[in-house]
Amino acid sequence: MSDTLFSWGHNRRYNSYSEYFRREFGTRVQKVTIDAGFTCPNRDGTKGIGGCTYCNNDAFNPSYCQPNKSITQQITEGIEFHQVRYRRSKNYLAYFQAYSNTYSSLQQLKMLYNEALAFPGVIGLVIGTRPDCIDDAKLQYFSELAKSHYVIIEYGIESCYNRTLQSINRGHTFEESELAIRKTAEYGIHTGAHLIFGLQGETEAEMLAEAAIVSKLPLDTIKFHQLQIIKGTAMAQEYAENPARFQLFTMEKYIDFIVRFTERLNPKFVIERFTGEAPPRFQAGPTWGSLRSDQVQILIEKELENRDTWQGKLF
Repeated sequence: MSDTLFSWGHNRRYNSYSEYFRREFGTRVQKVTIDAGFTCPNRDGTKGIGGCTYCNNDAFNPSYCQPNKSITQQITEGIEFHQVRYRRSKNYLAYFQAYSNTYSSLQQLKMLYNEALAFPGVIGLVIGTRPDCIDDAKLQYFSELAKSHYVIIEYGIESCYNRTLQSINRGHTFEESELAIRKTAEYGIHTGAHLIFGLQGETEAEMLAEAAIVSKLPLDTIKFHQLQIIKGTAMAQEYAENPARFQLFTMEKYIDFIVRFTERLNPKFVIERFTGEAPPRFQAGPTWGSLRSDQVQILIEKELENRDTWQGKLF
């Protein structure tokens, strides 16, 4: 194996998120998801209506996440929720996940994030947002927080191709993603990104080519998500009307693809996850059966081993 593997401090064949947190904090840290009631500029009419065609946040939000609850109440219930499975967790990151969590005034953002950081045991923030919902004043605020807390801003890139972003009603370009990521890193803030594989119109070769494109960005972490057709979305309607337009990954084909993508990816990036997972009741298209994301991750790790390959081997 490559010496790069040992520089990660573990024997996995990719730069693992769980091991990254052990290196960063010396112990397990649990994320607690929060829905703070944000919206998006492609939902409220600023750039469009309806939001991204694939998006239904209810499919990914835990049951305790409700925007009518205070930040404090959601964190309290979130910690109780996670302690059933992770009893030894003592430190938490407040994960602002639903919609665009910098899409408000700076004054409002300060109220929400300061409340979260005031909660005992919360040592930092994970902020999911869009590249067109950030500016220098907000980045300056987050950079100040980052001096005393762990702060990461995660941007939804989703695709590196503007024609795809337009077709899914994303409302921003890849160039805007690149600019936001570079500016965030320049402010000394941890920076993450998210990509979806299987969006209609993209070839496998184009998706593999995204590895080289994103590898040039100053990212700390990255998430991958196979396209799923979720009930209640515009994409679900598109799928019902013309399923032939969609080339959804089978699990076997996705494992083959993601292994080849990982080989091409910058080995410095921490891979937070390889797949997404929505409850079966939300699925409107083909599924991978009863396998959970952690089980698919094990299959991906086995395939990396079978091929004697690793993250960045072809970088």
